[in-house]
Amino acid sequence: MTRRECLSLLPFGLLAGSASAQRDAAKITVGRLDVFQLQVNKRGNWVLVRLATSAGLTGIGEASHGATDAATLRYLAIFGGRLKSRSIFDIEWLRRTAQPEIATGGTSAACALSALEQCLWDLIGQALEVPVYQLFGGAVRTGASRMAVRNYANINRSAEPRTPAGFAAMARRAVDAGFDAIKLAPWDDMPNDLSDATRADAVTQLGLDRAAAVREVLGPQGDLLLDAHAKFDLPRGLQLLERVKPLKLFWLEEVTKNPDLPAIHKAGSMPSAGGEAIYGTKGFLPYINERSVDIVMPDVKYCGGMLEMKKIASLAEAAGLQVSPHGPASPVGNVAAAHVCVGMPNFLILESSFGEVPWRAEVIDPPEQLTKGFLNLSSKPGLGITLNEKTAAKYKV
Repeated sequence: MTRRECLSLLPFGLLAGSASAQRDAAKITVGRLDVFQLQVNKRGNWVLVRLATSAGLTGIGEASHGATDAATLRYLAIFGGRLKSRSIFDIEWLRRTAQPEIATGGTSAACALSALEQCLWDLIGQALEVPVYQLFGGAVRTGASRMAVRNYANINRSAEPRTPAGFAAMARRAVDAGFDAIKLAPWDDMPNDLSDATRADAVTQLGLDRAAAVREVLGPQGDLLLDAHAKFDLPRGLQLLERVKPLKLFWLEEVTKNPDLPAIHKAGSMPSAGGEAIYGTKGFLPYINERSVDIVMPDVKYCGGMLEMKKIASLAEAAGLQVSPHGPASPVGNVAAAHVCVGMPNFLILESSFGEVPWRAEVIDPPEQLTKGFLNLSSKPGLGITLNEKTAAKYKV
């Protein structure tokens, strides 16, 4: 693919920076791949990726929470090897050449591709001397929130003990940190075999109690989001819709597995959300056409990267649906997703994993800036962040 063809793939054909910067950018090629694994908790570590170039620039991306980290590392090596000595603009080329591995390797291969794609956008922005969001159409909001992206606090990975009181305590920390929207997955201990009605009923009630405890902390004005992680079958899912009504949810996420989601969506009185594990526009198109949810949730780590997220958001926009990117991982992936979100007309809210580690903000430089639940983006070229190597070294796996 030629440079002219690659540049034509930039959303809206937007290019900025000086003419000399554009000429110099055309010559930049990909070099060394560095991978950093940071120890977080039993729910998964963070895998961060950095690409170096012939011009001395480095770009960063995130490949956390693939099926296994070992598989993700293997695919990173494969894709990184293919990218070596190629232009930093070869994003669609990378996407196409990775399709065979993604078809067989699933989430781990998708995570590897997505992370490298994020690195390339970071590099392109730096090379053209513009922030990445300018390459995705610029910011669509006005006023003080123009470059601030609203986040909800996902407390599901950090709440311990997993009692109503344990969830309430972590919710209190999130509220004190400025969040007014909180998500939890209160039914994660639902058995896979729902034939034991007594057990399933007990876990259903426990989840409702956990959610009610968080609602009490949030108060009536806060936004409560519940993720069912597809733990219910259709009959129990329909019952759940009625039982959660008093909680006045912002949304109810993935009650059942995909074939039954349209029925849940049709029956529910509250907004439905989902799609976090789907890869690419090809995967999201039937999901959107079938009206599986009100709010689609592509994950910048799983869906194919930033450009793929923009394409998925456009499909959703055409169908009249909102987009709320999934992403309970490190600040790197959140910043990458936020650069797409600020130029997304149908953006709703972004996910932030809250309370997992006290050093979260220090993973990047400058440190992650979350003010009253809003992630503030830098106007520096590229993603505007670099990896804090001291933090990465201190908590490496």
